[in-house]
Amino acid sequence: MILPKTPSFRLDGRRALVTGASSGIGLGAAAALAEAGATVWCVARRAEAVEASRDAIRTAGGLAEARALDITDLAATTAFIAETGPFDVLVNSAGLARHSPALDTSPEDYDAAMNLNLRAAYFLTREVARGLIAAGRGGSLINVSSQMGHVAGPDRAVYAANKHALEGMTKAMAIEWGPHGIRVNTLCPTFIRTPLAEQTLANPERKAWILSKIKLGRVGEVEDLMGPVVFLASDASALMTGTHLIVDGGWTAE
Repeated sequence: MILPKTPSFRLDGRRALVTGASSGIGLGAAAALAEAGATVWCVARRAEAVEASRDAIRTAGGLAEARALDITDLAATTAFIAETGPFDVLVNSAGLARHSPALDTSPEDYDAAMNLNLRAAYFLTREVARGLIAAGRGGSLINVSSQMGHVAGPDRAVYAANKHALEGMTKAMAIEWGPHGIRVNTLCPTFIRTPLAEQTLANPERKAWILSKIKLGRVGEVEDLMGPVVFLASDASALMTGTHLIVDGGWTAE
């Protein structure tokens, strides 16, 4: 009898691009991909911070490069990908949140969130796919969404809107690019202990609400997402596209 063999989770020889790689989920994703053998390009707006991420990965024995880049600058993003691509893996982790009651949402906050979380994500993903298609290569493109791309919560009308839209965008791109061997999926975390979540978690009432919804009874840590990122990037998920991997401690099980 010949036993089936588990597809590899290794990423040796592959090139990965991680946005928002200077902290939080993006930094965790970059570290995880490098640990799995990929050469990782770390991208974020602040040069000093993203270069620190690169240096930490190199110190740990990984392969990494860094570039200061604001992905809302579409021309600069297109030029960067044309210069440094193609990338076999994308983890689009750059994002922001400006939470408020829907009645109080300002156009400025709405535009800022939509511009980074949706518009920039759309064109970044497109350009990475364009590079892969031109090179005749497949790849795995991962958009960091949220459980709020499937449910919603108080003060999160704008955030839920752009994450729900990101889910739809990902499905449509997966349909179009599947024939090219390009997979497109989302990773959907619950509340993760990062600088972005600090303000919410510092509010005792909000933290109590969060813990009441997470069936495992704890807030997520960056490490909880590192394995899922490698899974989605690797051949272990070779038949997954146009779908989502929810890491929410049971929040959306209701």
